[in-house]
Amino acid sequence: MKQNTFLVILLFYTLIFYLSIANTFGQEKKPFQIRTITAGVSLTDLSDTASIESAIQFLLEAREEFKSKGYEVQTLRIATQPLYQYLNGKTYEEALPYLIRLDNLVKKDGLILSIGPIIKDDYPGFDIPDWSVKLINRTETINFSISIADKENGILGNSVHHAASTISAIASETKGGEGNFRFAALANCQPGIPFFPAAYHHGQNSFAIGIESPNILTDVFKKGPEDKVKENLKVELEKVLKPIETIGMAIAKSKKWMYDGIDTSTAPGLDASIGEAIETLTGQPFGSASTLFACAMITDVLKSLDVKRCGYSGLMLPVIEDKVLAQRASEGRFSVQELLLYSSVSGTGLDVVPLPGETSITTIENLLIDVASLSLKYTDKALSARLFLIPGKKAGEMVTFENPYLTSCKVMKIE
Repeated sequence: MKQNTFLVILLFYTLIFYLSIANTFGQEKKPFQIRTITAGVSLTDLSDTASIESAIQFLLEAREEFKSKGYEVQTLRIATQPLYQYLNGKTYEEALPYLIRLDNLVKKDGLILSIGPIIKDDYPGFDIPDWSVKLINRTETINFSISIADKENGILGNSVHHAASTISAIASETKGGEGNFRFAALANCQPGIPFFPAAYHHGQNSFAIGIESPNILTDVFKKGPEDKVKENLKVELEKVLKPIETIGMAIAKSKKWMYDGIDTSTAPGLDASIGEAIETLTGQPFGSASTLFACAMITDVLKSLDVKRCGYSGLMLPVIEDKVLAQRASEGRFSVQELLLYSSVSGTGLDVVPLPGETSITTIENLLIDVASLSLKYTDKALSARLFLIPGKKAGEMVTFENPYLTSCKVMKIE
């Protein structure tokens, strides 16, 4: 009897083993991941948990659909319309308990939330920096922003001041200044960006996709030949993105959600370095002559891909999210101003740049004005600034982070 029981158990686990193999058979490990599926919803007011719950359910089902096709989805995210549009007469202080409730709701299922730009145009009040610190310290997932420039109004002077003051306050009142991971100043950014903290929404329910793609670029650049890398990169990225788009459009049709498209930006991670990709292309350390060429060439490809594009769709250079970029910054191979130069032909602005904790609000304002000016020079260029002032650290000093998505780097100086 015992022998028969043993054989039954053995056969059961053998069956499970072969079923698991059959389930993954033919699903070759991909050199990239889907960084995010971001759902956009419009809330009626601060108490509108039903819209959030609906978005959560949609995203969980969308993830399963991608997973069944062999894709790994890193994060699920929800973006609302700008916060000021659904305050409905409540003060920012009165809004905090409602936002904490929304934060608890999304984090229960492992999602994160963006409430978009928190003030309208040139908001005249002076409570925003202190309020932002409270929001950061009382929530875990909420991302938010302040718009500092748009095509209609140009540079928004008061908003620049609020954004700079908020960056400074968050740096001073959160451990290691890491609260600024969830805040950005936006210049010329439109709704529908799937990446945080810039994401916000407008209109009917919709969703967008962002992928982590630097390893694709590195592989293409390694294979060459040199005179064909641009053409080959376009072919390879379209080969990767078109099946994702097909799945996204099928989900949109079945779930009756609008499909915004794919943000083709090369979002890096600690195991997927855009710095490594660029160095593979140029044969030089990032920051050397030819870096600008590489940034421009990659961006040309990203903006020419034959898929429905949304968001930044440009080259991302987030210093402390990329081990190679952090290493080259620590070696002093490029400056903050050179990052802006690279943004002029490519990407997303100044992202997770480590700066001295003593940086003045005036200096931050001037840097934000440069970002805003660059975005307005080219009317379709969405730029943002996510600046990390490191309390107690001076330029040239090494800093480490508790956030697992960030890597060690020397603090950069502003010329």
